[in-house]
Amino acid sequence: MKVDLLDSEDYPTNKIDGFSERIEALMPSLHSHRCSEKKPGGFLERIRRGTWMGHVVEHVALELQSLAGMPCGYGRTRSVGKRGVYHIVFSYQVEAAGIYAAKAAVRIVHALESDIPYDIDKDIKELIKINKTEGLGPSTRAIVLEAKKRNIPYKRLDSDSLIMLGQGANQKVIRATMACTTSSIGVEIASDKQDTKKLLAEGFIPIPEGKLVYTLEELTEAIIELDFPLVIKPVNGNHGRGITTSIVTKEEAYVAFERAKEISEDVIVERFIKGTDYRFLVINYKLVAVAKRIPAMIKGDDQFTIEQLIDQTNNDPNRGDGHEKVLTTIKVDPVTNSILVEKNLTLNSILPFGEILYLKDTANISTGGTARDVTDIVHPDNIF
Repeated sequence: MKVDLLDSEDYPTNKIDGFSERIEALMPSLHSHRCSEKKPGGFLERIRRGTWMGHVVEHVALELQSLAGMPCGYGRTRSVGKRGVYHIVFSYQVEAAGIYAAKAAVRIVHALESDIPYDIDKDIKELIKINKTEGLGPSTRAIVLEAKKRNIPYKRLDSDSLIMLGQGANQKVIRATMACTTSSIGVEIASDKQDTKKLLAEGFIPIPEGKLVYTLEELTEAIIELDFPLVIKPVNGNHGRGITTSIVTKEEAYVAFERAKEISEDVIVERFIKGTDYRFLVINYKLVAVAKRIPAMIKGDDQFTIEQLIDQTNNDPNRGDGHEKVLTTIKVDPVTNSILVEKNLTLNSILPFGEILYLKDTANISTGGTARDVTDIVHPDNIF
C-alpha cells in the first residue's frame, strides 16, 4: 500500500514520548519480530532507537494477521522518492485480511502516536472472521504451503478451495484433497458406503456383514439377522454425522436409525467390530502416510467437571469451528449426551485422575477427534 505520513515524517518513534511503552503494552507479541537486528526483540529495539512510522505500520499489519491465526513474515517499507510518502509491502494469506490489516495498522499507529486508547481485540476478531469465511481450509492450505516450499506457483481460482498449481502444460487443479487426476467415478463410489463395501468384498477385503434398510420394519429384521452389537449409519454421510456405534438394544437401534435418516434416506446396519480407526493415504498407488484417529476425549484430573475439561480442551488455539483450524472444537450433542447417560455421568461429574472419557462414537476430526502419525509402525503386509 502507499501511505503519506504527513506530519508524522517529522516524528520518528524515539521522538514521541511513551510510544515505545505503548506499543509494547498493546502488542507484546511484537517481541518475536527480529527485523534487521536478526534476533527476538530486534524490532522493539529499533523503535526505542528510532524508526519511521511506515516501518511500524508494516510490522503491525504483519502481527495483526499472526494474532488472528494467519502468520506472515515478509515486509518491506520503501520511499517513493517524495518526502513522507512510502510504499509498504507485506505478505498475507488471505487478500481481504491483508487489506483489512493494512488499514487497521494505520489506525493503530495513529492512536499510539496520539496516546489514544485502542481496542485491538476488535480488529483481531474481524480478521479471524475474514479468515474463517474467505481463507483456505486446513487441507488446501497444507497443500499450498508445500507447493510454496517447492517453489511451485499457485493461483486461487475462486472464493472457495479451487487452486491451480503450476502453469501452462504442467498445471494441475485441486480442490481440498481432490485433484484433477481424481476419478469422478472413484469419488462417487467412495461417497456411497454400500457401493464401497461391495467393491471391497469383490477384492476379497474383509468387511463387516450388514444390510441396507429403509424402514423400521426392515431395521427390525436386520437386527434379528445380524444380532447385537451393531453400527447404524447413513449411506452417504460424512464427517461422522449420523453414525452410532456399539448399539446393544432395540431402543438404541431405533434412535440411531432416526439419527441416520436425518442425513440419508438409505441407512446401513452392520455388525459392530471393535477396533482402532486408521486412515491410509495412498497417492499414485503408493502408501505415503497412515494416521491413527482418536475420538474426542478428555482425561480426568479428580478436580474439574466434565464440562470444564471440555472447555479446557476447546481452549487449544489449534481448535476452531468447522474446518477453520487443524482441529475442531468439541461440541456436546445428542451423541455425547447418550454416552454420558450410558455411563451414568453428567456434565457436572468429576472423573477420577487419569480416567479417559471418549465423547463421540466416531474418531472424525470434524467432531473433535485427533490424529497421530503411525506410518512408521505399519505392518509390511499393509504397505503397497
